[in-house]
Amino acid sequence: MKITVFGATGRIGGHVVEQALAAGHKVAAVVRESSRFEVDHPSLEVFRVPGLTDEEVLRPAVDGSAAVISGVGARGRKDGPVASGSTRAILAAMSAVGVRRLVAVSAIPLGPLPPDESFLNRRVLLPLINAFAADVYADLRLMEADIMSSSTDWTIVRPPKLTDKPLTGQYRVGIGSTIPRTYSISRADTAHLMLAALSDPAMVDHPVSVGY
Repeated sequence: MKITVFGATGRIGGHVVEQALAAGHKVAAVVRESSRFEVDHPSLEVFRVPGLTDEEVLRPAVDGSAAVISGVGARGRKDGPVASGSTRAILAAMSAVGVRRLVAVSAIPLGPLPPDESFLNRRVLLPLINAFAADVYADLRLMEADIMSSSTDWTIVRPPKLTDKPLTGQYRVGIGSTIPRTYSISRADTAHLMLAALSDPAMVDHPVSVGY
């Protein structure tokens, strides 16, 4: 399968590229012209673009792929509305060249609160996170709304706190629901789930939460 990866220089997207190549996929990695990206592999094609908001610039990277994985998102509160603007262009580029499958990363606070959620998450952590990163989550809500109203076969992956721990391949998954009492997951395992979602029809047109 050929997969286009947006955010290939990011800490989730980098794992997606690495794992996809290791699994035998062909990868079109989309990176900014100014970004450092030194991965070399016979099944890897790198597309350097000036930005991610012009769908015409993105079309060549998407054309011919079976699916798109987006790890695009703000690295911090100061990055501004990164996800929504980029995703609109990605969706337009996909529509223009006829690619339908999309897996994108969001965040677990955007999901519904489980009725059996822990007191720590319900009353302390989630309210603090939502207040601290309100602009980031507002941007992700716009992104999710655009994806859900698109004509793509989409999956939105919602991880909790991301860490740099190694890949385990073992985690909990909630299709169309939020996993209760989950506090973290590695970026490597998040990438693992995003790749797994491509071949799982149960995840199509659903938000999916993931965590340990």
